[in-house]
Amino acid sequence: MLPTDLDFMRKAISLAESASHKGEVPVGAVLVRGTEIIGLGYNCPITDHDPTAHAEIKALRAAGLYIKDYRLSTTTLYVTLEPCIMCASAIVHARVERLVFGAWDLKGGAAGSITNVFTLPEMNHKVDVFGGVLAAECGKLLSHFFASRRL
Repeated sequence: MLPTDLDFMRKAISLAESASHKGEVPVGAVLVRGTEIIGLGYNCPITDHDPTAHAEIKALRAAGLYIKDYRLSTTTLYVTLEPCIMCASAIVHARVERLVFGAWDLKGGAAGSITNVFTLPEMNHKVDVFGGVLAAECGKLLSHFFASRRL
């Protein structure tokens, strides 16, 4: 049986849990071409001392190295949280075909929450975007993480 969007999102959730265990905001990303996972990432800006070390960027970089190309056409990126402006722009520039995300980010999301980078007419590539996949599970990871920090 071929993996589904839900299967890949569950893998992204597992990566988000890894980030959380390291004290990072729990966001995970999986980049897939066909049914093959070509890039994985989770948030690690604190660990890496790198403000660009978001899950999406880590997955895009890993995939580029794996396929030896910066253009990641015919791929789908699964991420547990709506991408920020930086990540949304990177997704466009990498030529990702499809983006599937979990929770909406009402404070920083760039796929419809505060802005939508993917619908800007000036962008040189269009990405098919679908949000809300396993949103409750993805959102719960984030809310539990931040609640534990407020104690």
